Amino acid sequence: MRTILKTVGAIVLAGAALAAGHAAFALDDTARQPVVVTPIASTNLTAAGQPIMLPQKDARVIASLFEIAPGATLPVHKHPYQRYGYMLEGELLVTNVETGAKTTYRAGDFIVEMLDIWHQGVAVGPGAVRLVVIDQVEGDVQNTLLRSKTTP
Repeated sequence: MRTILKTVGAIVLAGAALAAGHAAFALDDTARQPVVVTPIASTNLTAAGQPIMLPQKDARVIASLFEIAPGATLPVHKHPYQRYGYMLEGELLVTNVETGAKTTYRAGDFIVEMLDIWHQGVAVGPGAVRLVVIDQVEGDVQNTLLRSKTTP
């Protein structure tokens, strides 16, 4: 019973720490290393300054690991639903094709991608880009639309 109470207490402490946004604490008396929660980002806007829009029905989350070779250029594309990225390695230069605005993302950066705006990425650093991408879509919708050569 004592072990169960100790475990429940640790879970409650972990939840409280996550709710607080940043904390370091030991899970139990025997723990040697604390759990550290470090906020990475907090925003309600996309990279283009738009409000974040979430699926209204039949929500689905898709998580992927992207690996982009040095010098590789992604095709011009846009996302009809919200997409987030967390840079693990490398440098990614993203250009808003509609405005020409450019942003370089590096390891440790969190990206709230543009919503329904044509953009393009290029791996500009000496190494490969590795990033975790999380999409929030409705149903089975694809979240990346490629611009055809005839699309303005």
